[in-house]
Amino acid sequence: MNGFERIHAALKGQKADKTPIMLHNFMMAAKEAGFTMHQFRENPRTMAETFIRSVEKYEFDGILVDLDTVTLAGAVGVPVDFPIDEPARSAKGNLAELTEIRKLGKVKVEDYKYIEVWLEAVHLIKNHFKNEIFVRGNCDQAPFSLASMMRGSQEWMLDLVIGEPNLVEELLTYATDISCQFIRLMAQTGCDMLSNGDSPAGPEMISPEMYRFFALPSEKLVIEEVHRCKLPYTLHICGNTDTILEDMLQSGSDAFELDYKTDAQKALEIIGNKACFIGNIDPSGVLALGTPELVEQKTNELLGIFTNNNRFILNAGCAMPSMTPEVNLRTMIKTARSY
Repeated sequence: MNGFERIHAALKGQKADKTPIMLHNFMMAAKEAGFTMHQFRENPRTMAETFIRSVEKYEFDGILVDLDTVTLAGAVGVPVDFPIDEPARSAKGNLAELTEIRKLGKVKVEDYKYIEVWLEAVHLIKNHFKNEIFVRGNCDQAPFSLASMMRGSQEWMLDLVIGEPNLVEELLTYATDISCQFIRLMAQTGCDMLSNGDSPAGPEMISPEMYRFFALPSEKLVIEEVHRCKLPYTLHICGNTDTILEDMLQSGSDAFELDYKTDAQKALEIIGNKACFIGNIDPSGVLALGTPELVEQKTNELLGIFTNNNRFILNAGCAMPSMTPEVNLRTMIKTARSY
């Protein structure tokens, strides 16, 4: 089996010849390729070259093509800072008051430079590997997360509790349209899977009840759009998602990329064969800062949990830090290949 076939088998619940591995390593890959984050995000060929080099160096099966976590926010006018050696970031929203949602005009996200770079890079990567390596085109923020960036996280949390319900709904509807625009564009690149991150929707930020009421409905709409594009989908939420795993299943997502804080054994018990589990080695405490012996131990523990479940893809629980040692990543991959 090649990498594409292994990941495809895991998504279908079929047995692969080896443990499928799909990495979330854009920051590490850029550093190893000798590019600053500025160089990485400014040129689609540089971005594509970064991922191609990483795949060829480590021989994993699938790649998550990511740029940063504020691109959609930038496309709708949120102020964005672009550090030379770090991913782009945003410190405040572009809606000082919730009522300003009604003043926003229609946005075409393809007109934003970094959306263009991201899409072209995915297209180049897929053309390079064809059906040898599985390519997951990440689509940045899910609607709830995008709404949080547009208002600012503290303001958004207050909106959910004391804001005018109609305005909260209008902002989520607006953000859903933006997310779906990116979904449709990414589907045209030829990639094999789509995904979003919805980290502020996790239990470390809002209650499970609030997740069900505010975030889950928009996640469902995005996933329905993905399935209309005839592609599978992965949902990522940071933090400990133990208390919303059953709710997350209701989204219709084909796979879940879960943080290391989520109990993998509990995730297996709840998700079972209903969806694919992607993750969830600690990217910082284990892969970036741990010893090779710790990496081997934690990888074996995770593989042991899913040893009788085919719907499993090994990955870190979130993006790997740029300073992750090569020896640790090689240890994780070697341990999985020989398990």
